[in-house]
Amino acid sequence: MSEEHLIIEKRNAVAIVTLNRPEVRNAMNEELVEDLHQTFVELDRDEEVRVVVLAGAGKAFCAGADLNAMQRAGQASHEQNLASAQTFARMLSTLDRLSKPTVARVHGPAYAGGAGLVAACDIAIGSQDAEFALTEVRL
Repeated sequence: MSEEHLIIEKRNAVAIVTLNRPEVRNAMNEELVEDLHQTFVELDRDEEVRVVVLAGAGKAFCAGADLNAMQRAGQASHEQNLASAQTFARMLSTLDRLSKPTVARVHGPAYAGGAGLVAACDIAIGSQDAEFALTEVRL
């Protein structure tokens, strides 16, 4: 990982994976999606980890796709967009199929792909300010 946009902490048998892009409400770009996938693969193999908690830094759990990434997608070819969608689907599938329980710790917005992250977890715990939306329907 080239920047600290993903924080992984291990506390006893619990791994806490925190999306750390609070300046963009933890919106996901291509690099974050790939790093999440790799992190989930590694945590699945880690015999010391018994539970994975997914959280977001700042005021949002995850606002979905990064707007800059969406602009790039508008300029990309069909094949490039298909590959990007497959990478995102692979990451969600890896999270969904993790061999240990997964918990989404949600506060603030969990929009679009952020709601997808929550749906791929086994358990979701939301604070009173948690908001869920599938905002793609507006596009």
